[in-house]
Formats: sequence, C-alpha cells, structure tokens
Amino acid sequence: MWAEGESEGLQTLGIVVVVCSSLKLLHYLGLIDLSDDKIEDELEMTIVCHRPEGLEQLEAQTNFTKRELQVLYRGFKNECPSGVVNEETFKQIYAQFFPHGDASMYAHYLFHAFDTTQTGSVKFEDFVTALSILLRGTVHEKLRWTFNLYDINKDGYINKEEMMDIVKAIYDMMGKYTYPVLKEDTPRQHVDIFFQKMDKNKDGIVTLDEFLESCQEDDNIMRSLQLFQNVM
Repeated sequence: MWAEGESEGLQTLGIVVVVCSSLKLLHYLGLIDLSDDKIEDELEMTIVCHRPEGLEQLEAQTNFTKRELQVLYRGFKNECPSGVVNEETFKQIYAQFFPHGDASMYAHYLFHAFDTTQTGSVKFEDFVTALSILLRGTVHEKLRWTFNLYDINKDGYINKEEMMDIVKAIYDMMGKYTYPVLKEDTPRQHVDIFFQKMDKNKDGIVTLDEFLESCQEDDNIMRSLQLFQNVM
C-alpha cells in the first residue's frame, strides 16, 4: 500500500512534468538557462517554411508582451528556421533531456497537446499559446490544458486507460533515476489512486469539472502550478 504522502507526490508528478516540459523547450531555444551543459547537436528541421501571425494579434491572444514575443520568435527561428517543429523533432529534444529513460511516448502526447489544430506540426503560434497558458495562465487555464493532454482521444473525459498511458509515459521518460525506485506496477497503482480521488460519482471516467475540483483541493498540485510562474 502507498502511504498518503507518497500518493500525493505521485498525483503531483504529472502536473509538474507538464509545466517543466515547457521549460525544457525554452531552454532548448536558448531563452532560459536550466544548466551549465550546452546541447551540441543540431536537430534536423522540416523544410516547409511558415511565417507566424502578426505579433500584435499574438500579443492580444497571449499573456506575453510584444517585446517578449519578439525574443521568443527569435529563439524559435534560430533553432527552427522553417518556422515549424514536427513530432520527430520533439522526440529528439526530449531524448537529449532524458537520456536515461525513453521519452518517445511522452513527447508524442505532448506534441499532440501543442498541435491543437492536428496538422502534424507545431507552429510558433501553437508554441507561444501553450507557453502562455502553462507559464502565465490562470489556475483553471493550466488545469484545462493538462486535462486536454490526458484526454488522449479528445472525447471530453479521461478514462483509466488514457491516464495509464500518460503516467506510464512519464515513468518511462524518467527512467531508472527515480526515487524511490519504482516497481513495475507503480503506474497502475498511481492510476487507481487518481481515480479513487477524482472520479467523484464513481462512473469510471473523470470529467473536466471533476478534474478541476480535485486538483484545486490538492495543496501539492496548487503549489506545483506556481513553481514556474516567473521564469521569463
């Protein structure tokens, strides 16, 4: 059985990883410095060229100033000359940040959360819209974005298998360097705890309202959402 503190930590892990992932992308673009190590390898980008919407429009749609958007776009274009990022690039980025684990499935799910139009590529507009929510959005906006990540088939609900897929992807990405060392059945235990807490009416699915209510009742999750508020 899991102790209460351990289960709360597991419930918070998914939220922290979602927000931290946006920081990994900012670091990759050279906009913030997360460590002293520099990434030497250049990743191959798609050839298709994309020009973003006007900065004034993006400023109105996000929580970034025009100056911040200019800095973000400069970094994005330096690393992604084509103006778009594909899923394979996402996987290569996360493979470098998590070399001791397998980040491919988590990168897959995160890519599709960023690719809101399901075009198979993440444009600058997609990138800054997601960052705006994750770094400067309200609690509700951040939690809604996270809910959308977990709702893999986009039917408006999270079922146990979807949660299992995301949680397993997170643990696979973290690899062997986790503390305490995770047992093989840990993801399933995590999912069972999640649903016991969040599935208020015990119907086997978690709605957005149930997700929002449960997360806002959890002090650990609320604190985790504030950790990266001022990274830019």
